[in-house]
Amino acid sequence: QVQLVESGGGLVQAGGSLRLSCAASGRALSVYAMGWFRQAPGKEREFVAAISGLGGTTYYADSVKGRFTISRDNAKNTVYLQMNSLKPEDTAVYYCAASAGSTQHLATYEPDYWGQGTQVTVSS
Repeated sequence: QVQLVESGGGLVQAGGSLRLSCAASGRALSVYAMGWFRQAPGKEREFVAAISGLGGTTYYADSVKGRFTISRDNAKNTVYLQMNSLKPEDTAVYYCAASAGSTQHLATYEPDYWGQGTQVTVSS
């Protein structure tokens, strides 16, 4: 079992930055690909970014490429999502996820574990 707890969400103006954190407990994080998803009001949850177990591979949705950066610190069992140049359309609840498969698998199929989510609101 893996427990995931997100933090770092909040209200920011367009063009600003936020860094989300996801703290994991229960198992060593390095065995899992980790990722972030988001769900805006009235929309389906969508993939945002993923990173492999040892951090060597990253994968991003086209909508966030060049603006968001996913990283991880396995010693701290924590994954991060640095979000720059935020836009109002980035407003959503952001969820951390873990998968025993690859980054592509995490992006495509249902992850094994989910966090409870953290709200990000970008004002125009």
